[in-house]
Amino acid sequence: MIVVMSPSATKENLDNVVKKIESLNLRTHLSTGDERTIVGVIGDKKIIANLEMEMMDGVEKTVRITEKYKLVSREFDPANSVIDVDGVKIGGNEIVVMAGPCAVESAEQLHETAKVVSACGAKILRGGAFKPRTSPYDFQGLGEEGLKLLRQTADEFGMKVVTEIVESGDIELVESYADILQVGARNMQNFQMLKALGKCKKPVMLKRGLSATIAEWLNAAEYILSGGNEKVIFCERGIRTYETYTRNTLDLSAVAAIKNLSHLPIIVDPSHGTGRRSMVAPMAKAAIAAGADGLMIEVHPHPEVALSDGNQSLTPADFQALMNDLNAITAAVGKKI
Repeated sequence: MIVVMSPSATKENLDNVVKKIESLNLRTHLSTGDERTIVGVIGDKKIIANLEMEMMDGVEKTVRITEKYKLVSREFDPANSVIDVDGVKIGGNEIVVMAGPCAVESAEQLHETAKVVSACGAKILRGGAFKPRTSPYDFQGLGEEGLKLLRQTADEFGMKVVTEIVESGDIELVESYADILQVGARNMQNFQMLKALGKCKKPVMLKRGLSATIAEWLNAAEYILSGGNEKVIFCERGIRTYETYTRNTLDLSAVAAIKNLSHLPIIVDPSHGTGRRSMVAPMAKAAIAAGADGLMIEVHPHPEVALSDGNQSLTPADFQALMNDLNAITAAVGKKI
């Protein structure tokens, strides 16, 4: 349930509403907009079903939310949420591009990549310091040394950092270097990690699981928001289907679905979504046309020798051409890069 306060509601009205709800051992979550405050009610469904709030002073109406996810729902907050990443806003009128190598391999590789992508308009540097790989013999990342390189390089070029966290025990470490903590597809339903990320102050980018439904994805985000961290960004990165031509099946219908069901922003990763360099640009353009708030794109100065995902990484020239083309697409949907 959500309780919608009227525009004229006083602080005392709001305090009384919260006091009544919490007296029944229910939890509250406040969302304050320009005109109204919305009170989310979380807890025992039987108690909530019998909760009557309409007659209280300052209450405009109550809305019953039938889905299990509450805080991430569009019903809870009709306005689009904008996640502020230290000045870079995701979910507003700008399309935010995150770009960089799949994995941080060296200072030289990262510096060369960041120089190119920042000059082309990317505002967030992506790169894996910890790499969960299918094979135990594949490159697993540089660990904390990779985090240091990401931070130093991003600062040099005036960029922010997004990088994946693979274990709950590494949250504090990664948070000390990164601006956005990425939850990879394999960890989308690592509920203990999601609970821990709910206590973080940094934004979290939640990638869709390999075979996750939209509802499962939304409920995974609910874990983070219910813990107190409202700064969550969805990332569609393709799902596993029977198709073998592409690495995954990029589900752009998920962009429209998330926009309809949730107030949180969503970006698209066409690199993992297709696994093919030649398909990244067309799918990136389609993602923006579908309503995505940003893109996450793998770029490597020398993809042919990349230690991870070279087949889906754009060259610097490819990336520059894509960014030039995206200007026309973003203008057509009333936004800009």
